[in-house]
Amino acid sequence: MSGLLRVLLAAAVVVLAVVLQVAALPVVSVNGVVPNLVLLVVVAASVVRGPGYGAVVGFAGGLLLDLAPPADHVAGQWALALVLVAALAGRVRTEARHSPLAVVGLVAVCSFVATSVFALTGALLGDHALPAGQMVQVVLIALLWDVVVAPLVVPLLMPVFHRPTTHELAA
Repeated sequence: MSGLLRVLLAAAVVVLAVVLQVAALPVVSVNGVVPNLVLLVVVAASVVRGPGYGAVVGFAGGLLLDLAPPADHVAGQWALALVLVAALAGRVRTEARHSPLAVVGLVAVCSFVATSVFALTGALLGDHALPAGQMVQVVLIALLWDVVVAPLVVPLLMPVFHRPTTHELAA
């Protein structure tokens, strides 16, 4: 698969994740919290391709989440959170690549970090800040959602970001 085709496929996966997250998943929300499919895309991209590639995917996906209706927060919060997640996931990618349990653990940590960063930046910016108790509840629900959905979604996403080896390119 050519480089341009891989970029277009990655972009399509990010857009699909955003659309599903904001349009379809609110049906299954718990206290307004849905599984963060964009986070799962960023984790998969970072584990397979590294923190730099993951950061680009995270920034693009986060910015789309920040701008997609019914967003009611300051633009850039999700972009920042997902870039940080990409850096984190990319740093431990060698360990996570070989164990499904490690991937789920990584998703749990990344979900906690991303949701916390999003909530804390919102509080710092005075953007519909929740009381601390509700903020903790939202972070925990998001973490549980992401951990439950990760084994179903991340293994499907990892081949999308697979970098072809020299041997595969020659064939």
